[in-house]
Amino acid sequence: MVPLPPGQRSVEGFPRFGTHLHRPPPAVPDDPVIAISGVVRKPSEVRLPELATLPRREVVADFHCVSGWTATDLQWEGVRFADFFRAFVEPALDPEVSVSHLAFVGLDGISSVVELQDALADDVLLADRVNGGLLGGDHGAPIRLVSPAQYGYMSIKHLCQVEVCSALPAHRLDRSIIGRLIEGHPRARVRHEERHGHIPGWLIRPFYRPLIRPIRALCAKGTQDR
Repeated sequence: MVPLPPGQRSVEGFPRFGTHLHRPPPAVPDDPVIAISGVVRKPSEVRLPELATLPRREVVADFHCVSGWTATDLQWEGVRFADFFRAFVEPALDPEVSVSHLAFVGLDGISSVVELQDALADDVLLADRVNGGLLGGDHGAPIRLVSPAQYGYMSIKHLCQVEVCSALPAHRLDRSIIGRLIEGHPRARVRHEERHGHIPGWLIRPFYRPLIRPIRALCAKGTQDR
């Protein structure tokens, strides 16, 4: 059995996570699309049935929340983001454009900024199924990003837009006081414990640990309710 990364503890089940749990999941549009914008010749939209032209992929991986809990051995199904990028993004780029970052935006308004090298990793998916069933609202319906090597805040739910960037997109960063306090690491690699943009991961672990007990209780309740 592979040990969990530094500072992580396993939970049963897979809880809904995020900083906006007081709100219900966003409604799914009748005709969902993933908009492609940014440094492309012309903005475009990819309808979800178009993803069926790409090879399907299954990835079994742990999901690591930056707060310290880990849901183990989740079975994700979808298409590789690298295949999506090469099929729908690369043809829209000018040859002289150098892509450095991608901003992923969800229907709930949450976004993440991911370096291109991390987004194109072999196990990064645009997932529409988890553990044998379609994604529900709690976990990102109708489709979401899944980047197993990074903390969960990078894996945007309810994906509706991919913004292609040739530099760090400062307009996508939260510059509020709270945003600066919980500023994420630009790569957020779990094995390197890159929890925060400026503070070492081990140093902020104690501030996250009080969150794990209620998360465990929530998972246990969810198991009883099923």
